[in-house]
Amino acid sequence: MEYREAIEYIHSIDWRGSRPGLERITELCDMLGNPQKNLRFIHIAGTNGKGSTAAMIASILKCAGYRVGLFSSPFVEKFNERIVYDGEMISDEDLAFFTAKVRQFADTMKDGPTEFELITAIAFMYYSSKKCDFVVLECGLGGRLDSTNVVDTSVLSIITGIAIDHAEILGDTTEKIALEKAGIIKKGVPVIYGEVDENAKKVIENTASNMGSECTGVPYDKLHVRSETLDKTVFEYMGETYEIVLHGTYQTRNACIVLEAVRKLKELGISITSDAVHSGLKNARWKARFEVICEQPLVIYDGAHNIQGISAAIESIKKYLSPLTPDGKVNILMGVMADKEYSEMIHLLTPVTRKAFTVTPGNKRSLAAGNVSREFRDNRVNAVPYLRLDYGVRYAMADAYKHEVPLVCLGSLYMYSDVKVSVKREKEKNNSYR
Repeated sequence: MEYREAIEYIHSIDWRGSRPGLERITELCDMLGNPQKNLRFIHIAGTNGKGSTAAMIASILKCAGYRVGLFSSPFVEKFNERIVYDGEMISDEDLAFFTAKVRQFADTMKDGPTEFELITAIAFMYYSSKKCDFVVLECGLGGRLDSTNVVDTSVLSIITGIAIDHAEILGDTTEKIALEKAGIIKKGVPVIYGEVDENAKKVIENTASNMGSECTGVPYDKLHVRSETLDKTVFEYMGETYEIVLHGTYQTRNACIVLEAVRKLKELGISITSDAVHSGLKNARWKARFEVICEQPLVIYDGAHNIQGISAAIESIKKYLSPLTPDGKVNILMGVMADKEYSEMIHLLTPVTRKAFTVTPGNKRSLAAGNVSREFRDNRVNAVPYLRLDYGVRYAMADAYKHEVPLVCLGSLYMYSDVKVSVKREKEKNNSYR
């Protein structure tokens, strides 16, 4: 099997969609010899912040000298980003090789795996072959019935936070969603949780108690941000000073989760030096999280795609960008999925939006650009829809340059790659852009 064939095969079963349940992934892993049982996992669930948190933990463990796998979703530029080993994407050759191995068994199943289940199994095979010391494992959706929850060798469970998202699958209250996320908690395995409301907190702590698992919430009152710029953030936590280059005011809160996770891992006897922690945090990178993709005009991409994510993005806009404009407002390029709470998201964005440029991401769940534009206009924001994403980027950049305002691209990780390509093309065509 070649790489192209592997990708075509993986995506060929996309129509099966999300079908929660562990029966298929359990059957598939059994046929593969249960490669996941050879690995130790740091299992991460949560509504937002999973990817950044996972990236920071993986970076710290790598700096500490361990062989580290990082499994995440979705990818933003190339599929291989989903399966990372020691900071490097799985090679095209390895992806093809392990896809072919898994396919031999997947194709014999009466109830075949979903796309995510297939990718999970491929990752387990790959990480087992690499003899990873740890795999930082990000849930795809929920936790309890997510295919990653087939693992039973976790050393730490992390729930980054709880907010309403995927309500049609996970539930329409924070308690119901917390119950799904807390499903990753294993008997006797410590749990760290981040920002949750009181109702979600009770669910997580009760679940941990029932499993005999130590449960620790992050004491955010011990976090003190010393300086924040688009270059780096310096903060103090528990009396010690750290530096990160991940953008977004929310990243310091994610870093606190990471530092609590490191503290717990050290208590479990895992050797992690102070130098590894500082270097790992400073070296950590994660795409599409308040990422600067052009400096002139200033263009930032943030994959905020739900209420909590948009609220965090607005906080970052106010902190970093509003001081750069006379009225504190920026231009917005936005594309969203139709199953998101886009009306509320746009309403929240209104106070910081000077002008909106709306596009339709290349995904079957996308909301038409015209509908997004109409929502902005209903909130008395000047908005223009574009049938082609590259046209939307072109005119959004031109307007941002002309009026000397930042442009923030929001709404979906699915359009990151297309936006980045279009921005690069516009920079090459216009010498004024950098």
